[in-house]
Amino acid sequence: MKYKVDGKEYPCCTSLTMKYIGGKWKSVILIHLKDTTLRYSELRKMIPTVSERTLSLQLKQLEEDGLIKREVIPTEKPPLKVEYSMTDFGRTLTPLLEMISSWGEEAVKWDSKVEEIEE
Repeated sequence: MKYKVDGKEYPCCTSLTMKYIGGKWKSVILIHLKDTTLRYSELRKMIPTVSERTLSLQLKQLEEDGLIKREVIPTEKPPLKVEYSMTDFGRTLTPLLEMISSWGEEAVKWDSKVEEIEE
């Protein structure tokens, strides 16, 4: 079975899943949002190696895909307060994200090239 989203074809369910969470940062962003609502600056602190531009683009894509929601909260003074949280659709990924994280913990044990470093 093939699938089509926004004019782009996906040959299988795996490739469709990767459309949503593929890339270096989407799953990292989602794992941070799985249990909480965070502001952009909080996400930026949690993922210091991602550039601001990339984080903004990934958040926008996740929002367009319906996995997260962006809520603008009016404030008396600029800048506006913007919060991100997972949608119900996004929360369906929680078991998968937790499995990916667990697999990463196992990979550390198996792959001699993986080196644990202190923050």
